[in-house]
Amino acid sequence: MELEHILRNFLDDNGKLTAFPAKRKMKLYALLYLGQKIPADTDFTEREINDILLDWHTFADPATLRRELYDYGFLDRSRDGKVYRLAEKQPTAADLGI
Repeated sequence: MELEHILRNFLDDNGKLTAFPAKRKMKLYALLYLGQKIPADTDFTEREINDILLDWHTFADPATLRRELYDYGFLDRSRDGKVYRLAEKQPTAADLGI
């Protein structure tokens, strides 16, 4: 599956998301795409995750993207919310029903 092709209407020439899709299916593809941009096996603060996400989108809303990545199982978070980490097992398109 070529996520860049699927998301072509939502990516600029640098591969950054220009909008967070409103339709669930495209939103999930966008989350799959962003999940690939976060380094594995590294602990991040909320600010560091936001900075990574800011590098991959142009609409300046890392908080929404961070929450969605967490809600759909792409990110794990410490109980106090201070440490984020890419989930060991990333959801697949099939896991997400797409």
